[in-house]
Amino acid sequence: MSIAEYFSSMDYGPAPEDDKAARAWLASHHARFGHFINGAWTSSSDSPSFETQEPANGNVLAAISQGGAEDVDAAVQAARAAQSGWAALGGHGRARHLYALARMVQRHSRLFSVLESLDNGKPIRESRDIDIPLVARHLLYYAGWAQLQETEFADWAPVGVVGQIVPWNFPLLMLAWKIAPALALGNCVVLKPAEFTPLTALLFAELADRAGLPKGVLNVVTGDGSTGAALVDHAGVDKIAFTGSTEVGRIIRKSTAGSGKSLTLELGGKSPFIVFDDADLDGAVEGVVDAIWFNQGQVCCAGSRLLVHEGIEQRFVEKLRRRMETLRVGPSLDKTIDIGAIIDPIQLERIASLVDRGIEEGCTVWQPTGVALPSAGSFFPPTLITGVSPASTLAQEEIFGPVLVTMTFRTPDEAVALANNTRYGLAASVWTETIGRALDIAPKLKSGVVWVNATNLFDASVGFGGYRESGFGREGGREGAYEYLKPRAWAKLKQRAAQPARAAALVDGDDSDAGSSAVPMIDRTPKFYIGGKQSRPDGGTSFPVYSPEGAYLGDAGEGNRKDIRDAVAAARAAGKWSAATPHNRSQVLFYIAENLSARADEFVRQLVERTGVSRTDAQSEVDLSISRLFTYAAWADKFEGTIHEPPLRGVALAMNEPLGVIGVGCPDEQPLLSFISLLAPAIALGNRIVIVPGRNSPLMATDFYQVLETSDVPAGVVNIVTGDTRALMSVLAAHDDVDAVWSFGDAAQSADVERASIGNLKRTFVDHGKQIDWRSRDAEGFVFLRQAAQVKNIWVPYGD
Repeated sequence: MSIAEYFSSMDYGPAPEDDKAARAWLASHHARFGHFINGAWTSSSDSPSFETQEPANGNVLAAISQGGAEDVDAAVQAARAAQSGWAALGGHGRARHLYALARMVQRHSRLFSVLESLDNGKPIRESRDIDIPLVARHLLYYAGWAQLQETEFADWAPVGVVGQIVPWNFPLLMLAWKIAPALALGNCVVLKPAEFTPLTALLFAELADRAGLPKGVLNVVTGDGSTGAALVDHAGVDKIAFTGSTEVGRIIRKSTAGSGKSLTLELGGKSPFIVFDDADLDGAVEGVVDAIWFNQGQVCCAGSRLLVHEGIEQRFVEKLRRRMETLRVGPSLDKTIDIGAIIDPIQLERIASLVDRGIEEGCTVWQPTGVALPSAGSFFPPTLITGVSPASTLAQEEIFGPVLVTMTFRTPDEAVALANNTRYGLAASVWTETIGRALDIAPKLKSGVVWVNATNLFDASVGFGGYRESGFGREGGREGAYEYLKPRAWAKLKQRAAQPARAAALVDGDDSDAGSSAVPMIDRTPKFYIGGKQSRPDGGTSFPVYSPEGAYLGDAGEGNRKDIRDAVAAARAAGKWSAATPHNRSQVLFYIAENLSARADEFVRQLVERTGVSRTDAQSEVDLSISRLFTYAAWADKFEGTIHEPPLRGVALAMNEPLGVIGVGCPDEQPLLSFISLLAPAIALGNRIVIVPGRNSPLMATDFYQVLETSDVPAGVVNIVTGDTRALMSVLAAHDDVDAVWSFGDAAQSADVERASIGNLKRTFVDHGKQIDWRSRDAEGFVFLRQAAQVKNIWVPYGD
């Protein structure tokens, strides 16, 4: 066509990006790669290999080594050998290295972006203008935290050796999200890139070595899922950071249970895109394009569920269809295309099968007639599906492709209900010109990120991560830094001693001395405390409680699954506590402290009798319990969020939100103080709890509910069930209506809880059988408050 014809038709011609440099780099390695371990390439000819292909045409790019257990072990050993020296380098030294890595990415930005688009199939405009600049941004941002580490994280130490597994949808960006905070804060890394897209990780490792990164600090082992499994299972790894599917996330959670490994999971999503009737509809249409057709919809936070106010649905859908007709699908290196290739024929087949499933369920599928697909490669057209019910497969399952499903709502409450009608909780978009409505809706959405009149905004300074089956932990921002640190004081804890011999008496039920008096004792068997009321055990059974000397103290109720279900239901029904003002929660905690203080002498006597400690130690435990309640009463209205200022016209509000319902398991040592130390931070931040006292010391907790009854604690906020702590905690961990579990007891109990939590991938906070001195300052404060909250980042752009 001539220039005149182009101007007349306004058709786009191809504008291919030059790929010579990327092809030359591949050729320099003879298109065959080993692993990058301890600053050097391993031989690629000594191990099995697989091919990585261009999704845009199916051509082979390179042969990649298939990592085995020996390769993973070599990489972990290299990281372990380097870690102490890397940490000892200090924050300033590590900051300089991260600055160098950021400059390295910027110098080679075209090579990285072209190689990424070749290997992944995404449009070159996206990798060039979004992915690569964000890679450099993360490295620069965390270089700053490295510089500040000695002052801002003085009480925290590096985790150690970190195993990181990244997905194929953003191969290099996910690498930067993970390695930047890990390296900045003194950890060393073994990275396993996705099987489909390993090339930019290998290029990054090679150039990082050339930029002077010490050997062993960053190691890359390639391979399929079995390589990732070997990394997860390796005993020398201190933490696993995984981004990928929820199904694999469950496997990793189960595999790491009881190992003591730290774990962060960023998993799937089914994000709502909510359009109110006062929204800028043209702007919202462009938002939909960015939400679901960015990176071919292969985005964990893609706005794949369009929720439109029913009064504007027809008009909005018409606008959206007209816009879809203009979208261009084509080869990844063509700078004029909007949608690139699907990663692999297997994924393409999955997308098509899910769309067919929607048709079978009565949905209506629409695809633009003017969109032409290339004859080679894996491509799927932009797709709009209407007539979708909330229970439809397409409304519930993550499609991970360029497919948008639509539903309507009438009221804001209905919009929130539909948005939250998913097992995921990663992200959401809210479109309205009424800022009051936007900021009212955003906190009600069960997702870790909310964009107001925007979508798919990311920055290194703003945390990203999900709720529920979208995983736990945060990447980015200060909150992301804590994922690669551990409290220094907790690292020195000793393993909890074995249970004392008196535990055997509990099994034997030997209460021969009980009732030896001529006058029978008055039966004061304590009940449970559920929904603000005392209740008897469902099973109608109890167990004897003894002093350390073996003296019979009384009986406690033996809880079972039904009692736990009742307690969880009561906690779930007490949702108004989470919505209460922090000031109100603070006043209630102050009142609890005052009422415990009024009964201090009674609790001192009970501690002396029941635990065998001296009166001085008992008085100290009660005083510390009262002080701890005052501490968390003070924190209730001061553990606030912050405002991030990413490099755009707008702000991101990082809000600390309660987790919801927390199951709490207490240890036997210092039974009153440990009980208060776990109860107080949880309820101070708006959570409702089901708390299980230690098996050998339940009576201090059952006495305490009399304090709660006189302290204006709303029904259901605190629920107490006694019994076999380990068994009851496993029930709580497996309960799908429990949002998090804290377990402090023996190591086996921690392992049980982590293993049982995989059902809805709830957050866990466990001690792995370590002995905590509950009297110390290390047993209160930020560590516990952080575990009692989850951060929601609400992006609010401003300006015309």
